[in-house]
Amino acid sequence: MSKTTRTRSKTRLSRALGLALTPKAAKYLEKRPYAPGEHGRTKKKADSDFAVRLREKQRLRAQYGIREAQLRKTFAEAKRAEGLTGENLVELLEMRLDAIVLRAGFARTIAQARQMVVHRHILVNGERVDRPSFRVKPGQLVHVHAKSEVTEPFQVAAAGGHVDVLPPVPGYLDVSLDKLHATLVRRPKRAEVPVTCEVQLVVEYYAAR
Repeated sequence: MSKTTRTRSKTRLSRALGLALTPKAAKYLEKRPYAPGEHGRTKKKADSDFAVRLREKQRLRAQYGIREAQLRKTFAEAKRAEGLTGENLVELLEMRLDAIVLRAGFARTIAQARQMVVHRHILVNGERVDRPSFRVKPGQLVHVHAKSEVTEPFQVAAAGGHVDVLPPVPGYLDVSLDKLHATLVRRPKRAEVPVTCEVQLVVEYYAAR
């Protein structure tokens, strides 16, 4: 799939879900804030409860760029843990390595963050990790390999090139952007996580399956 095709695909999905999945999609949504297709501008009848829950689940999945099987597995883990299942779910997703790379400002999008991890540019406590789903633990340092630091994407990141399109660094991260270092200081709290999602609807979706 070409870069242009991927951009169009993300933009179309963003319009369908009603949230921007990439900075470019955000610009398109400003111009065309309605669903894709010839009937996108028309007012539709109210969605069913199932459709509302499904869309919310898809919104969460899209923001982390994960497969259904990955989200379902994480949901099962969140359900077993103490506390509210929906909040647990988001907090567990937020500790994924690719999510940490994005929140720290090393990458511009979750897709770019995942690519950085897969291509072995990212280390955790000095060890290369090439699994985007790797669960970062509080106290662990996420940083860029020395040989990768000099490449253009990381030079742009270190200079703050993504700051204008990303949310502020959340309180659970301690980031030295110029050094391309980020430490997860504690477990994230749902209220701090910059994702758009009504998590209770996601819980209801899986509970009904």
